[in-house]
Amino acid sequence: MALADHLRELRNRLGISLLALAVGVVVCFIFWKPIYDFLSAPYCDTLADPHKCNLYAFGIFDQFLVRMKVSFIAGSVVTAPVWLYQLGAFITPALHRRERKYAAAFLTASLFLFSVGCVFAYLTVSRGLDFLLSVGGGDVVTLLSIQSYLSFVTLMLLAFGVAFLFPVVVTFLNLTGILSTARMRSSRRGMIFGIFAFSAVITPSQDPFTFMAMAIPLCILYEGCIVIGRVRDRTRRRAV
Repeated sequence: MALADHLRELRNRLGISLLALAVGVVVCFIFWKPIYDFLSAPYCDTLADPHKCNLYAFGIFDQFLVRMKVSFIAGSVVTAPVWLYQLGAFITPALHRRERKYAAAFLTASLFLFSVGCVFAYLTVSRGLDFLLSVGGGDVVTLLSIQSYLSFVTLMLLAFGVAFLFPVVVTFLNLTGILSTARMRSSRRGMIFGIFAFSAVITPSQDPFTFMAMAIPLCILYEGCIVIGRVRDRTRRRAV
């Protein structure tokens, strides 16, 4: 297509994506209560009496700003199939058939691993909170604001989700020949040490349980990348 046609298509697909995002944000803003209950559940699990699960707002606009922020993030997640499809439909016509196959596989794997990382994060939030809120002893009571808590949960989900994209990057480097399978195997010890150090730094709570919950699955996924590389090398040798 001509440049003007490309720009017109980009405008149309961007408009569809923004419209879907706006609808998603509005819907999530209206149905705020189920989203809030879902996000606050890990904090409630740390309390002796879950019925007294209160988060505090210390500013006039805090509740509104937090609700808008969470609605935007939730709306982006809910409408992800729409704007990701629009992005793929704009890019894939310029790719060859083999490149389209790889792009679809990497996109699917990225979405799946990001979701798995978010699930791991959600399951470990309560442990991290329990450590952080009790490390000062029983004489210290933390008045947890809704803004700081939801920011903490969001960072946890994002940190785990992004970290679990690590095997996608390793597999991509292996497919492009930048990182050979033999190099992956010989660097196993150093990579495992780097994974544990990275997990200890990137986890917002930085408690032992949380960073272990991130590091151990990443080590297992790295071993999976080595297996994929070995299978791919064996297939190539047979083809030759």
